[in-house]
Amino acid sequence: MNLANKISIGRILVIPFFVASILYYQSNRGILSYLPLILFSLAVISDGVDGFIARRFNQKTRLGTILDPIADKVLLITAYLCLSMAEGLPADMKLPAWVSVIVVSRDMVIILGAIIIYIIAGKVEAEPTALGKMTTFFQMMTIIAVLTHFRFAYILWSVAVILTIASGIDYIIKGSRQLNET
Repeated sequence: MNLANKISIGRILVIPFFVASILYYQSNRGILSYLPLILFSLAVISDGVDGFIARRFNQKTRLGTILDPIADKVLLITAYLCLSMAEGLPADMKLPAWVSVIVVSRDMVIILGAIIIYIIAGKVEAEPTALGKMTTFFQMMTIIAVLTHFRFAYILWSVAVILTIASGIDYIIKGSRQLNET
């Protein structure tokens, strides 16, 4: 297993610690109150690092093309659900449930669509798009904004929601084309 894939696995392994840091969050714990932000930021940085290493050192693998987006999706879905459902968080550290519903629904539609395409066509051609990458970026920045208690986080989550819907529609169109070609 190459370094890029190990970093992706490391990102997945950080997720339970991130969840625990949200579930047991207390703002009066000094440096520990920054733990959710630190863990999520490390995961986001690792996403960029594993991609860079895979491209720069020719470590692109089939496992990596599957593992990296799964790590991203699990991280983001978990973060959105935690920040909208966890009890005891300060109000400025909570996401509205409807934001999480949109983010999670889009990812579930994409996953379900990929499964259907695979069953029917025997393969899935899913290259990341610029819109999809921009969506992931804004989804990640939304979580960071909420974790930093950024006063204008609602602007970021509004952009993330719009991009999430647009990229979801884009992926549905691309998936429909794949099905029509079989």
